[in-house]
Amino acid sequence: MRYYPECAHELNPNEVVVDEDALIIKSMSGKLLQEGDKVTLAKDLKVKNSSQVLKIGTKATIKRLVDGDHDIDCKVDGAGDMMLKSQFVKKASP
Repeated sequence: MRYYPECAHELNPNEVVVDEDALIIKSMSGKLLQEGDKVTLAKDLKVKNSSQVLKIGTKATIKRLVDGDHDIDCKVDGAGDMMLKSQFVKKASP
């Protein structure tokens, strides 16, 4: 145990530190998503301002997770970089 005399805080080196500011984003099936994960679309999605439709089962790789309505910044196979909502993706099995 470490003790800080300025604030009287004790730090246990065996304690797991949890980052409370970290984003917790889950797929539609409730699995935790992280950067670098592979996901598949669980629904056909129309691309805004385009006639293109992303079909169910299309694969994507998560580049980063962001806070907001469209919370996944990813690269979609055959369509390029775009933002998706986590409620429309499932984590792909390895």
